[in-house]
Amino acid sequence: MNKKLLILHTGGTISMSEGEDGRVSPSAKNPLLLALEKLNHPATLHQEAILNVPSPHITLSHWLLLKNRIEKAVKAEQFDGVVITHGTDTLEETAYFLDLSLKVDVPVAITGAMRSSNELGADGLINLQSAILVALCPESQGKGVMVVMNDEIHNAKFVTKTHTTNVATFQTPTFGPCGLIAKNRVIYFQHLDQYERYPVEKIAKSNVQVIKTYAGMDSFLLEQLALSQCDGVVLEALGAGNLPPSCLAGVSALLRADIPVVLVSRAFNGVTQDVYDYLGGGKQLKQQGVIFTTGLSGQKARIKLLVLLNQSLNRPLADYF
Repeated sequence: MNKKLLILHTGGTISMSEGEDGRVSPSAKNPLLLALEKLNHPATLHQEAILNVPSPHITLSHWLLLKNRIEKAVKAEQFDGVVITHGTDTLEETAYFLDLSLKVDVPVAITGAMRSSNELGADGLINLQSAILVALCPESQGKGVMVVMNDEIHNAKFVTKTHTTNVATFQTPTFGPCGLIAKNRVIYFQHLDQYERYPVEKIAKSNVQVIKTYAGMDSFLLEQLALSQCDGVVLEALGAGNLPPSCLAGVSALLRADIPVVLVSRAFNGVTQDVYDYLGGGKQLKQQGVIFTTGLSGQKARIKLLVLLNQSLNRPLADYF
């Protein structure tokens, strides 16, 4: 018996067309809705255009809409897997939110395109075909949400967009892809040791800000955030996790206001570590109460902090990072 697969279209370049003037914009009708007969898919496919927005327009409410639709599809409608098509600008963020919050065990694959449907070398259809194969593969079970682009499979937690236009834009710094698609074969060669899931019904605390640090940065922005009583701050710190001394007053103001401060590195590869014991060094920051992460980018740390702030936690917040 064929598996039953749900494809949820949300918009983005994969569902856009290029006009005669060279501008790429949303189409009145998603071109992918008429293209599935071109694909090789041993399954019964159902499609829904649940959204039709460019990915910079994606919000928390869209994430919750997708989460709820997927859970209904699996629990009430008995779908065996889900594929999401999405714009690439915020694809990694949607993927990670779903990875943290979905309460399903079936494979979920998310894909997009760097070239619109009628451009020369359009990559949307082949990426969709690959995502379908991943969602149908038995080995995809229990691996969380997977990002499938350019014949590669990436874990949602660490993948990121690395190039503005290249079709090989999605990469996983430090760790690399977890699998690949070779013709019609799905091959996995590594997996995460732990997949985290948290119950998310709504996001009441949503004001988490991301700040990139730089040489000579002062405390102005951080002190303003402390005064604003935001819900949390993610700092993209220098190197392995260090800050300029001139911004430390701002960090202290945030901590005094009981605003969690989560620290990632602005470097592309590697993980944060509390190594340096000088003013602004990671060791002193951690002793003050700044939370260090392992391999998360700023945008991913923001999502995790959003999810955790809306949980009833039985351990200190830092233990979950």
